[in-house]
Amino acid sequence: QVQLEESGGGLVQPGGSLRLSCAASGTILRINTMGWYRQAPGKQRELVATIIQDGSTNYADSVKGRFTISRDYPKNTGYLQMNSLKPEDTAVYYCNAVVTLSSDYNILHYWGQGTPVTVSS
Repeated sequence: QVQLEESGGGLVQPGGSLRLSCAASGTILRINTMGWYRQAPGKQRELVATIIQDGSTNYADSVKGRFTISRDYPKNTGYLQMNSLKPEDTAVYYCNAVVTLSSDYNILHYWGQGTPVTVSS
């Protein structure tokens, strides 16, 4: 199967930056889509950004111009560069991947365990 391991979360002051990483491992033939979602306390999980196989990206309006999603294809790793962070960006950030398995060619969704981001002075 597939495992997603996130890293890079932490505490940062407003206006600061963080870079999240999501490393995928396992029986991966191809990662079709990688995405980042977040869930703030008391709120539903929401889409932050996605990147598909051809490099096309999509962002939530609230992060456009501040966050950048990218991928390292050979390393099966995704990144979320977050700049100009605001207190309202505080949440647990989750990596998501849509993966074609090398074992049976099934296409499945996977989630990471989440990494907390706190933006506070």
